[in-house]
Amino acid sequence: MNSASDAPRDTSAERFLRLVQARRRGTLKVYLGLAAGVGKTFRLLQEAHDLHEHGVDVLLGYVETHGRAGTVAELRNVPLLPRKQLFYKGHAVEEMDLEAIIQRRPQVVIVDELAHSNVPGSRHEKRWQDVEYLVGQGISVITAVNVQHLESLHDQVLRITGTDVTERIPDQLLKAADEVVNVDLTVGELRARLEEGKIYDPAKVPTALANFFQAENLLQLRRLAVREVAQLLSRQVESEAGGAPAVAPQRRNDDRLLACINSNDKAAKEIIRKTSRLADRFSAAAWYVLYVQTGRETANRIGLATQRHLLNNLQLATELGAQILRVKDDDIVGAIRRVAQEKNATLLVCGITQEKGILEQLTRRGVTSDLLRAVADDGQDLDVYLVTY
Repeated sequence: MNSASDAPRDTSAERFLRLVQARRRGTLKVYLGLAAGVGKTFRLLQEAHDLHEHGVDVLLGYVETHGRAGTVAELRNVPLLPRKQLFYKGHAVEEMDLEAIIQRRPQVVIVDELAHSNVPGSRHEKRWQDVEYLVGQGISVITAVNVQHLESLHDQVLRITGTDVTERIPDQLLKAADEVVNVDLTVGELRARLEEGKIYDPAKVPTALANFFQAENLLQLRRLAVREVAQLLSRQVESEAGGAPAVAPQRRNDDRLLACINSNDKAAKEIIRKTSRLADRFSAAAWYVLYVQTGRETANRIGLATQRHLLNNLQLATELGAQILRVKDDDIVGAIRRVAQEKNATLLVCGITQEKGILEQLTRRGVTSDLLRAVADDGQDLDVYLVTY
């Protein structure tokens, strides 16, 4: 993995070429950016040209230029696959032609807009699933995505920007990548590009500057992107060193995290995503998501919408790498303590609402406050992390 945004082009292409030649399974390289306009697509096309010059069979499977002159100018020499036209709700929609790529079987395919949702009726619901499939078929993929599309960062991005990013990719995909490159620009440079009309239509610029592209928003997104690539790089270094940590871990790597959720949709999502990030930070041996179903939450007592949200959240946890635990018990605190002991958990992650004062909630009777008291009385080596929602 490479966090440098100005690494020599030939070095990057040659390194990826070595990966391609060394693997029978396809390789995956991801360009990660802090926001639209940092130059991810331009870098994709630069690398495609470099690989082409090295004699590699490269195909531009899907490229989104957004009409940017510099990017459009890079659409030369390397073969560009025609898009497949589909009809959805009476309108013609263009999508990447996955079947044509498989039939063509290039060594490397360029696939832009990784977080894109495919038109209903496509082979896969999401483009990242197309990419996984291509890699599994032995075709190497170079792709691009912005940091706000990472599933585990959804709640942080929402708090930072006020934007509910609906198209997201599972963190596991990035972790499985052979190489992740941070495409970086300073906040000033990015806002200048926006003001010069190099990112959006000039009519959209004032709104973008006043909302998503506020300087503080971009600064925090930049930090997220840099941190993400640094963590991935650290994990790769540890793996290549045979498990020897590149940096002293904050906690021992036999940590086991237990996230406790109920049928509260918003709270469950935040707890699951936060625990995923904590598990990465601690290099945890395992992490679990526990749902204790009480008699009040049986299928005939909660609505279909609530049941659907619960199932979706359990699926989200699975996609982020958790093991799912479901138990039936009216004694929620007792069930959590029992499961924590069975799984040798070292950290419990629970939720607490922001609607009332946190101190007030902890001093009154309730599941979270009762659990904290029980953990303190047990005298176990068990920490508790509270997620506010």
